[in-house]
Amino acid sequence: MNFINPIYYKKEAIKKINNFILEYNPSQLIFLVDSNTHQFCFPKVVSDIKSECRIEVLEIEPGEENKNLYTCINLWEALTELKIDRKSLLINIGGGVLTDMGAFVANCYKRGIKFINIPTTLLAMVDASIGGKTGVDLGSHKNQIGNFVLPEMVMIDSDFIRTLPQAQILSGFAEIIKHGLIADREYWNKIIQIQDLNAENLESLISASIDIKKKVVAEDFTETGLRKILNFGHTIGHAVESFFLENKEPILHGQGVAMGMIVESYISVEKGFLAYSDYQLIKQYINSLYSKISFLKDNFKEIFMYMQNDKKNVNNEIKFVLLKSIGEAVYDISVNHELIEKAINVYIEM
Repeated sequence: MNFINPIYYKKEAIKKINNFILEYNPSQLIFLVDSNTHQFCFPKVVSDIKSECRIEVLEIEPGEENKNLYTCINLWEALTELKIDRKSLLINIGGGVLTDMGAFVANCYKRGIKFINIPTTLLAMVDASIGGKTGVDLGSHKNQIGNFVLPEMVMIDSDFIRTLPQAQILSGFAEIIKHGLIADREYWNKIIQIQDLNAENLESLISASIDIKKKVVAEDFTETGLRKILNFGHTIGHAVESFFLENKEPILHGQGVAMGMIVESYISVEKGFLAYSDYQLIKQYINSLYSKISFLKDNFKEIFMYMQNDKKNVNNEIKFVLLKSIGEAVYDISVNHELIEKAINVYIEM
């Protein structure tokens, strides 16, 4: 089986989508959008799609708080009411929340209908929409329900970045930083030279980050080994995201990951992997872009509780991805409660 998403860019992507529609000849074409992508992205996409089959549009509300089974049930019910059959094609147009959930909905509906991802945020372009992971949150626990399934293809168009507020661009940029830190020091050096996070400057970084993720996923599709390195920053980041989601003050995914990369870099130093000088470089660069996330030391117990449900854990041991150097990561490293708390306190006191 080919574990690589077919990924196409801009005009070539539209041509490939139209060719696929012509060859597959779907009975219905369903677009899944949120209220933002319906307004800003859907018109551009649908105007380029060539299809004579019936078209339906399903809209959901944006935001992590809507990435749950209740939204999925509503979508499955809507598909059923519209009499959508197994020969249909679902096209997901949105960010990471929508492409994660849309893929899950497609894969479960009538035991699976074909789908295409069109990511419209930087985060979804370089991470969420590629690699075959699907999922939804269970309560405040991130991505607890999901599976692995590949779309027919992914369309990457950096022009969609122009529709995003700066906070969303920064959120996605955290994943680009992560790719440099875990896989390629030269790439990291290129990343830190970028002064303006606009569509033009980000275009080459998008393709480079996608290539890094594709290479890792090709070696380990179901995340039993090497693919775990893509979770650097996420053990802490997801737990902090969950904490704020539970307290009705959701933060963006990239904010959590940015904090997570600082804290997990500190843990890497304490475990004897990473040079303190590299930790300083990482901390200073990330702090130059992202505001510090504020919470109390007393919140650690709740945050740690979410870490205890992290998908990488084995035998009740919390497993981390850590850095040996900028550009090289190690995975399945057990870290005890005391060191995690110490590292988070260092961040709080920063």
